[in-house]
Amino acid sequence: MLTRRNYLTTRQNRRLDLLWATDDEYVALEVTWMFYQDLIQAYGHPKKKEGKKLMDRIINTLRKGLPKGLEELAQLGRTLWRRREDVLAYFDIGASNGPVEAIDGRLEHLRGIALGFRNLDHYILRSLIHSGQLQARINAL
Repeated sequence: MLTRRNYLTTRQNRRLDLLWATDDEYVALEVTWMFYQDLIQAYGHPKKKEGKKLMDRIINTLRKGLPKGLEELAQLGRTLWRRREDVLAYFDIGASNGPVEAIDGRLEHLRGIALGFRNLDHYILRSLIHSGQLQARINAL
């Protein structure tokens, strides 16, 4: 369920189709998964202009309202609507702040485990080593 549909094996596709067909209990999951597939398709579209159109269509569909039982998906729709300019800017610029967030996450993790550092220079050096994966290049550590 965490991958694109075209990456699933034939057996996995059959099992998923069987799940959707047999029980109405999983309708909310099916609708959410289908929107997830649409989001992946929009971001992965080879033509950024077409991807932007797809994403705009997804945001508008989620914005117009969903049936009861899809509160989380409705919340996602409200968030995407509020941040639509930022989300759609990816298709114009083609850049993401993901790498910056990854480095920030590593530094936050280091800060949490490095509370005993008393020397600022050691903390800065350790931060650079941790975030830049310099450990393999430095023999002393």
